Order: sequence, then C-alpha cells, then structure tokens
Amino acid sequence: MARILDGKAIAKQVKDELRQRVSQLRETGLVPKLVVVLVGDDAASASYVRSKSRAAQDVGIDAEVIQMPANIAEDELIRALERLNEDNTVHAVLVQLPLPAHLDTDRILMHVHPAKDVDGFHPVNIGRYATGTPLLWPCTTAGILEILERSEIPIAGRTAVIVGRSRIVGWPTAQLLLAHNATVIQCHRQTVNLREYTRQADILVAAAGQPSLIGPDDVKVGATVIDVGINRVGGHLVGDVDFAAVEEKAGAITPVPGGVGPLTVAMLMKNTVHLAEIHQREKEGFR
Repeated sequence: MARILDGKAIAKQVKDELRQRVSQLRETGLVPKLVVVLVGDDAASASYVRSKSRAAQDVGIDAEVIQMPANIAEDELIRALERLNEDNTVHAVLVQLPLPAHLDTDRILMHVHPAKDVDGFHPVNIGRYATGTPLLWPCTTAGILEILERSEIPIAGRTAVIVGRSRIVGWPTAQLLLAHNATVIQCHRQTVNLREYTRQADILVAAAGQPSLIGPDDVKVGATVIDVGINRVGGHLVGDVDFAAVEEKAGAITPVPGGVGPLTVAMLMKNTVHLAEIHQREKEGFR
C-alpha cells in the first residue's frame, strides 16, 4: 500500500513559513502585493480566484482582484496590464486562465512584465527554464518539487517520466527535474506504447488531462506517482491516475483532490513573496 503524499499538510507547512516571512517583510515596510486579473464570469475561474485571494490574505499578502468584462477588447486588457507593470506597489500579476475565446492568450501573457510574472508564463521566463536560470518556476511545477523534497523522495539519479507536454506543467516540470539531476523521459497522450516508458519511472508525473490514463499496469512497484490531473467525472474530481488501483502498487502517491492542487496555490504565494523580495533588493541597489 502506497504512502499518501498529503498536499494539504505540506501546503500548510509552506504557508506557516510564509506567514512568518511576510510578517518580517512588513516590519521593514515591504508589503507583498498580488493582483489577479479575472476576465468574464466563468464560475470555475471565479472559484479559483477566491481561493487564491483567501490564501494570500491568510499569509499576509495584499491581494487585489481586477474583474474585466467578458467582451473586453484585447488592447484594453493589455493597457490594464501595462498599468500594473508600472505600479511599483504591485509585485506579482496573474492573469486567470482560460481567457475568453476572442482574446489571444499568448499575446496577453506577453504583456505581463517578466519580473511580475508570478505564473512564469512569459516567454522570457520560459526561456530561462531552458537555460537553467529561472527567476521562478510555474506554481504547479514548484509544488511538485515541494512535495518531493518535503517528503524526502530522492530525485538525483532517478528516472522521472512526465506524461504531458504543456508549457504550464509538463515541459517546465521536465526542465526542473533535469535541473535536479533526474534522468527525464517526456511523453504525452500520443506516445506509442506509453506503458513501455511509464514502467521505467521511479518518479511518474501524470499531467495529460485524461481520467484514469495511468493504471496499475503502467506503474512499476514502489514508484512515486504525482497526479496533476484535474478532471470532473460523474460530478466528482478525479486525476489522471486510477488512484485506488495504483495505490496498491506505488510506493507513494498524491490524491486528487488534496495532492498537488493545494501546493499550486501555496507556491503562488511563495512566488509572490519571492518577486517582492527581488523588487526590494533591486530598489535598494539603486539608492
């Protein structure tokens, strides 16, 4: 029976540490500020934004939500982002995805300044992953590392298989694990004979967005299985892994919900504080 990697408990540890860190920053006059830009009235997006705002307030971060109408013109949204870029009281900017279909997501994200890009989606920050000089890692990717490290699961020298190639999770996670000296194999839903690769994994990250993609025959005995998938099936949230079956074979596994998700939000807070500290150091350097 696998060890359950409790994302809620690990996220609480991260937030407890951040609360102390933010308190110390506030004593110096630095109040980390996160602005979330929400376009439209999608219920799921609004729920995620409320969760992020509550988490920010919980650790002492100043959080603001700017709601834009669903039919906003692209140039108007870009101008709003540029104003946030110029506001020295704002340290981190997040554009809640997905955006309405008439907006060019790539173009919008390019107008969040790289130094305020708390999600790590700007092309400059993506390029920094590839060169091994990240300003920060995307929140879910950072959350995966947090789970592995705090659970004392070795990475260096291990074989890590990533199922998924999105630039939000799959690709940066592969880069991060490479940076921590894992041997990385990256697959996706179109990989032929996927099982041939996943069975090699000491660390298996499932991030393809397909329910029950990974079953017990896809996992080697004792592997660590990190399930990033969030799928709604029959009114319930499930991951990309058949949890009940794989739990019998894996050495450690994250549940859905309660695994990677809470860490994604916690790492958003950690990234916000990190960007605020960088801003402060640069400001002091010009005095």
